[in-house]
Amino acid sequence: MNKPFSGKLNQAATTLAPWILLVVILGIWQFICSVWSVSDFIFPSPASILQAMVEFAGPITEHALSTFWVTMVGFAIAVAVGVTLGFLIGSSPMLYAAAYPLMTAFNALPKAAFVPVLVVWFGIGAGPAILTAFLISFFPIMVNIATGLATLEPELEDVLRVLGARRMDILLKVGLPRSMPYFFASLKVAITLAFVGSTVSEMNASNQGIGYLLVSAGSSMKMPLAFAGLVVIGAMAMAMYELFAIIERRTTAWAHRGK
Repeated sequence: MNKPFSGKLNQAATTLAPWILLVVILGIWQFICSVWSVSDFIFPSPASILQAMVEFAGPITEHALSTFWVTMVGFAIAVAVGVTLGFLIGSSPMLYAAAYPLMTAFNALPKAAFVPVLVVWFGIGAGPAILTAFLISFFPIMVNIATGLATLEPELEDVLRVLGARRMDILLKVGLPRSMPYFFASLKVAITLAFVGSTVSEMNASNQGIGYLLVSAGSSMKMPLAFAGLVVIGAMAMAMYELFAIIERRTTAWAHRGK
């Protein structure tokens, strides 16, 4: 078998592997629910979830679009704030040493506890969901940008200074490009966290969105509908994750030469 053909075969297998695993899991799930006659109220089968998605396609789409734009707004704010803070913290060793422990302590706080406070400040609606998505997703971005800049090799900085480069030139022309793999890695983590934040907020302080749909379906004992909402959230998060993975491969191919 020649190498180009073998490489294409391995690439195809890698691409299909997640879908094959998903089909196997769904098959086992459906088999268990069918053989043991598990009630939909306890644990709905994939067939029941699919039926609920078709039956309630309109409301699910409406709530999904609401959650999506709220999450994207909060995530966009998180990217802007995370990159700015990461650049400031990573560009100064003293500021890095001072601010990093405080940011770590802040990240340890449960963001769901902020929702009642945000409701008092901004009322029920999109505001708390946007801010919760921001609060839970900006930290990975900030940390990865700061780490990428703070770990710039001293020897490289010395060489660049000898060549006449200023500190800001080093950060902008070498530090930031070097931090791009860190940045895209943080985006893939942060976008999933942003969906978690917006959904949690919608469950407590909103009358629309997938989070509200989950609470409403649970209270009316429509468990297939609740699981359908979870599937939609997972699908949106997975789609955005894959989008950033594609952008990462196209813009930072130099960091993955061995692949």
